[in-house]
Amino acid sequence: MALIAPRVTAGLPAEDAQKLRYALDGSHDITVFVDGTVHRLPPAARDAVVDLLGRFSRGEAVTVSSVEEMLTTSRAAELAGISHTYLRNMTDRGEIPVEYRGTHRRIRLADIMAWLETQKKNGMGAVSPAGQDDEGAGVE
Repeated sequence: MALIAPRVTAGLPAEDAQKLRYALDGSHDITVFVDGTVHRLPPAARDAVVDLLGRFSRGEAVTVSSVEEMLTTSRAAELAGISHTYLRNMTDRGEIPVEYRGTHRRIRLADIMAWLETQKKNGMGAVSPAGQDDEGAGVE
């Protein structure tokens, strides 16, 4: 699921694409300036920028978007330190938003992190120990 609308940029004119291709030839050292300040990109970001510029250098149109990380209930429960049964019950009650992929529940990482922050602010820690459901009985 995209966080914001994708941005589509047309391919560069042939002359500009050729100049960029020449500049990139054999180099992966990209310097980024933001408001006149030099920033060194971490390797993953650098690779993404080089890939983007490479596509432009071939005259390709490019679409850029961001994607939210969606978690299974098991992974979300593990991150929250609660049982997946307790997490499913919270999604059933609407306490944590959930999306369905067919019959499978998916939970946004941001929603789990927000829930954890709320628990921390309330001084509650994890609401239910892992391996226990709402009433404190064993899971499954």
